[in-house]
Amino acid sequence: MGPQTKEKPPTRLVEVKLDEGSISRSSADVEHERAVAIWDLIEENHFAPTGHDGGPWRLTIGMVDNRLAFDIRDEAGEAIAVHLLSLSPFRRIVKDYFFVCESYFAAIRTATPSQIEAIDMGRRGLHNEGSQVLVDRLAGKVDVDFDTARRLFTLICSLHWKG
Repeated sequence: MGPQTKEKPPTRLVEVKLDEGSISRSSADVEHERAVAIWDLIEENHFAPTGHDGGPWRLTIGMVDNRLAFDIRDEAGEAIAVHLLSLSPFRRIVKDYFFVCESYFAAIRTATPSQIEAIDMGRRGLHNEGSQVLVDRLAGKVDVDFDTARRLFTLICSLHWKG
C-alpha cells in the first residue's frame, strides 16, 4: 500500500442563487430555464476559489454597479470573496446568443430539421464562446471546469431575461 493521502476538500458548489434585486420575474419558460440551469450546476460542478481551501461553496450571482458579481460564501454562509467582472467582454456574445435563440425558437415552428440543426450549432458555438470568456475572466479568482462555466454562462444570460 502507498502512503496515505489527505482527502482533497470538496471543490464544488452546493447552492447557487440569482440575486433577486438583479432579476425580475419572467415567463414560465425563462423561470424553468433558470431552475434547470441551477439544478444541473448543483448536480455536477467544479468550483474552487483561488487561495481558499475547504468548501463546499455557496454562490450568489447578481449585478452590482453594472458589473457581474460573484458572491462566494462557505457552506456556513461566511463571506469568502466577491468578484466583480466587467460585462463588456460578454455583451456581444449575449446579444448574439439571444438573437440566435430567438431564431431557433422561431425555426422550430417552420424550418426543416437541417435548418434547425444549423441554427442550434450556432447557438451552441456562441454558448461555448461565452463559457470560455467566463473561464478566462475568472482565471486567478476561481478555478472552474468548462462544463461548470457553461452552466454559469446560462445563468449570466438569465440575468438579462427581464420582463
